[in-house]
Amino acid sequence: MAQLNIENRVIENERIVLGREDIAFLGPNLTLRGCTVTIRVTARNLILIRPRLIDCVIEVKQELKNLRWYRAFLKGCRFTGTMSGNEFGRWPFEEEAEKALGGIEDCDFSGARLDACRFVDCDVDTLKLPSWPCFTFLDPTRRRQELLAAPWPGTSRITVETMVDSPPETAAVTYSAPAVAKRTGTTEEALLAVLQTLDGVRL
Repeated sequence: MAQLNIENRVIENERIVLGREDIAFLGPNLTLRGCTVTIRVTARNLILIRPRLIDCVIEVKQELKNLRWYRAFLKGCRFTGTMSGNEFGRWPFEEEAEKALGGIEDCDFSGARLDACRFVDCDVDTLKLPSWPCFTFLDPTRRRQELLAAPWPGTSRITVETMVDSPPETAAVTYSAPAVAKRTGTTEEALLAVLQTLDGVRL
């Protein structure tokens, strides 16, 4: 393993590769502007210490699982690749000073595949989220009763039960229909049939 510390700098228009064998620290006091960031590292080995990523392309080259981006500020970034269990925005249980340093706005995920990815305390209208076969529940905790009452196929209701227990600040959750169908013993078509009957779902 090689430790990679990128901190105390403003870097513009460069390619930054976080390799599979790296333990990568981004920050503190780091701004990346107009950079291409290639991520091959696992979430466990990517430590975000309040970096600011502005107008960057973020290429995820192997599935990135369960990374919390709350301590990064992301603006105008474009994401590609597969991410599952990632969380973006501002975590409501952070200290106020920490929370103020995170966030997400004007980012484009339309070229990414997201599954069980949460967007918390942010304006989802500024984000481009991936379309079908990904789908997004907007404001899920406030739609709790409506979502739980829907006739979910297979065991997919378990996915919905988990989601509606998110913090009330959760603005959206995006899933991959193929991944949900595989986990819950149903089909993409059966999921779509239910999703099309609901308000607050972006396909």
